[in-house]
Amino acid sequence: MTFASTRRGTLKSLAALGAAGLAPAAFAQKPITVGVIYVGPRDDYGYNQAQAEAAAALKKMAGVKVVEEENVPETAAVQKTMAGMVAQDGASLLFPTSFGYFDPHMLAVAAKNPQVRFAHCGGMWTEGKHPTNTASYFGYIDECQYLNGVIAGHMSKTGKLGFVAAKPIPQVLRNINAFTMGARAVKPTLTTQVIFTGDWSMPVKEAEATNSLADQGVDVFTMHVDGPKVIVETAARRGKMVCGYHASQARLAPQAYLTGAEWNWLTAYTRFIEAARGGKPHPNFVRGGLKDGFVKMSAYGPAVSEAAKKQADGIKAQMLAGKFDIFQGGLKDNKGAVVIPPGKSLVQTDLELEKMNYLVEGVVGSL
Repeated sequence: MTFASTRRGTLKSLAALGAAGLAPAAFAQKPITVGVIYVGPRDDYGYNQAQAEAAAALKKMAGVKVVEEENVPETAAVQKTMAGMVAQDGASLLFPTSFGYFDPHMLAVAAKNPQVRFAHCGGMWTEGKHPTNTASYFGYIDECQYLNGVIAGHMSKTGKLGFVAAKPIPQVLRNINAFTMGARAVKPTLTTQVIFTGDWSMPVKEAEATNSLADQGVDVFTMHVDGPKVIVETAARRGKMVCGYHASQARLAPQAYLTGAEWNWLTAYTRFIEAARGGKPHPNFVRGGLKDGFVKMSAYGPAVSEAAKKQADGIKAQMLAGKFDIFQGGLKDNKGAVVIPPGKSLVQTDLELEKMNYLVEGVVGSL
């Protein structure tokens, strides 16, 4: 059969469906199998749980089948998982969610399966460098970490904040810096002491870091690790306060929990699924913040003062209106060098922010 005859047959079929009132809606709702892969457990009160909550919502969508695998390391093991989801489960859209899955693992599997779409959380998709069936999605959660900082700034009595982080990559540095800047917008003398544990899930080191910072007078904590549970519970046992991350950890420490920066990954997931089901081009670079519904704030805990709520809510309203830039001119790093010159502001979509390699003034620590 020639391409022309095949094409004519397809056009006739489309015309018939259109006459029956079934196109294009029928094609937009065609069944799809989606694979979601987690580096840790789905109930970690953190990064993996936030992704799993979005996957759970997908399961409620008509015509969407979801296959999942948890505790998959950032090694060749994830390549086997992805290949299995494609070959055995018929997945045509994969969400490998952990940072280390992108290069070389997702890229290698994508090259062998050009008919399958891949969307990675946090990686830097680059036109001309990466395959068009691959993509990157992320959210501007530094907006929420800035608001965490505002609340922390109001609630701290010692003027010392603590940040337990995994690795000094741009996404993590952006959160540390935004949190510090939010706090110093309340009290310019506040400092954030940061400890890097070295990996995404290091419970023993996370506990040690929290205790060490508490011993040094830190009274409000936040974090960027996969599972904040250990940090939240350790800080609460020490009588300290916490701003959460990834998902809500409020029920782990109801009295100590102030608020938190949460993901809403369903927004990104839906964008990729709608494109795939509708036969539209794969969205290769997807980003969004508070106003786009990619991120959200946890409810305020009982300890949060009215003054803290008022200031945070006011800044949040500006963010939702697109009238607030976190990273503005005259910004210095913690070594005294100017990293954003006076008169220049970086909007959230500026790719320069995705290459961040410094800690701002007020952060105690080094890369």
